[in-house]
Amino acid sequence: MKIVILAGGTGTRLWPLSRQKKPKQLQSFVTDATLLQETLKRVDFVKPSDVYIATNELFLEDVKDQAKPFKIPSKNFIIEPALRDTAPCIGLAATYLAAHGFANEVMCILYADHVVQHKDEFVKLLKKAAELAKKENTLNIIEVKAKFPNVHLGYVKIGRLLKHEDGVDIYAFEKFTEKPDLETARKFLASYKYLWNTGFYVWKVSTILEKFAKHLPKTAQHLKKIETSIGTPKEASTLKKVYPLCERISIDYGVMEKVDPKEVRIIPGDLGWSDIGTWEAIFDELTTNTTDNLIKANHIGVDNQGTLVYGHDKKRLIATVGLKNIVIVDTPDALLICQKGRSQEVKKIVEQLQKEKKEYLL
Repeated sequence: MKIVILAGGTGTRLWPLSRQKKPKQLQSFVTDATLLQETLKRVDFVKPSDVYIATNELFLEDVKDQAKPFKIPSKNFIIEPALRDTAPCIGLAATYLAAHGFANEVMCILYADHVVQHKDEFVKLLKKAAELAKKENTLNIIEVKAKFPNVHLGYVKIGRLLKHEDGVDIYAFEKFTEKPDLETARKFLASYKYLWNTGFYVWKVSTILEKFAKHLPKTAQHLKKIETSIGTPKEASTLKKVYPLCERISIDYGVMEKVDPKEVRIIPGDLGWSDIGTWEAIFDELTTNTTDNLIKANHIGVDNQGTLVYGHDKKRLIATVGLKNIVIVDTPDALLICQKGRSQEVKKIVEQLQKEKKEYLL
């Protein structure tokens, strides 16, 4: 089993802490360790040589530095020379594995910026999914029960229960729905037939490359050019020239929505999972009641409820009085204050900064 950790995202909704040069996976939100380091701890059931990290060249050195304690071989860092979304990134990782003789091995796609609290369950389901991929050549997804009508996540509709094996339920797959509106998300939640799509995919390397050839043929052609250069003096230049030509599209839109549903298996689990996409998600992850306050700062507060306060400087005091459901994030060059229920709109701030070409704040 080969573990591929995707660590190339930017996390714009967690600005101003998450930045282009140091995005959320390289930050500490939940524990003293960064999200990337927590992910690496989670996969310590495999050898370091079986762990690969795909990341953007912009923060490659930070990723390598954080991965040092986990002894990931330098050759296991897969560098994206351009941001092309998850389909090309996963395709590139599969291409590298195939080029190094692992075409018949199983690869597990994980994300460096997700939280998984129930490690034992997670490992058990990964192993079962890998077993299925090896024996039945299926495309397997580990999913979680939807807890509320989230409009920022994708959903999968499950079909009939195919089998119960080694304490694991395995379901047929019916369809994907990417980021539904609120009314649709509420219907999904009430139906009990829809799960949140975690993006934890498990399949054979050769299988997913076959799907790329069928459903993203132009991208597959570009990946083939890259594969022929791997291990030659032209590898770096070919990657830099060809990879940006790949279609910018997610693995869900590019491949998974196009495959025959009969080829897909859904494995639900109680993972204690969150994608940590917004400040509100962090609050929900680290508190037990909506009236709690989440404080990671030098702070004095009076009569506050449901408020999150992050401060970078332990010498700088943040004082709050009478706040309710407010997010405050203080960094050396930017201060964010917003209603907790609108924290997903922080992305609009980043878009505005991009329009105004204020790169120093990005």
